[in-house]
Amino acid sequence: MEDEVFDQIVSVFNSLVLWVAAGAMVFGGVVPYIPQYRDIRRTQNAEGFSTYVCLVLLVANILRILFRRSFIDFDWNHFWSWSHFVDYLQCVLAFTLVAAYITYVLLDSVLFVETLGFLAVFTEAMLGTPQLYCNYQNKSTEGMSIKMVLMWTSGDTFKTIYFLLTQAPVQFWTCGLLQVFVDIAILFQVYYYSHYPQKPVSHTVSHATSAKAL
Repeated sequence: MEDEVFDQIVSVFNSLVLWVAAGAMVFGGVVPYIPQYRDIRRTQNAEGFSTYVCLVLLVANILRILFRRSFIDFDWNHFWSWSHFVDYLQCVLAFTLVAAYITYVLLDSVLFVETLGFLAVFTEAMLGTPQLYCNYQNKSTEGMSIKMVLMWTSGDTFKTIYFLLTQAPVQFWTCGLLQVFVDIAILFQVYYYSHYPQKPVSHTVSHATSAKAL
């Protein structure tokens, strides 16, 4: 009798964790950016936030949508650092159309579909790396929302637990662990640069102009 009660408690607990993890996966992708957006609106400056995070997020989600089946200026020195918002829209549209066409042509290939799914998960796992590199270049985390990173960490942790509990393919929880590792590395940067301030690095005019345009 006691074993049955214990099994029921474990079953209820697992179900609760799955529901919480599923909710975190639904809303966790949006909520972390709210404090970062508010900081940018308050300071009218996005210089400390890596806009490449937005690029990685867009690529990851576009690939994920395609996996669920169904610019004019080509100077790489200024890629994703344009002066007008329409340039970003053109880039995203071009990527979506090209990726959709390739997916349509190779949709019957099991290897392609599996590769597409892996790229979607792996790209999302790399979401924090542009911010990690930006902080390293600036030798500071000023301008970056710590609340955003904390929400990243909690959301990625829940997501990884969800993958483990649902016995998802190995690449899912492996990429989840990688994402958590990157989040922790960014939090370490917050601690390190706050306790051991580095010499400030001057930012380029083009980057500042791009940040103000966004």
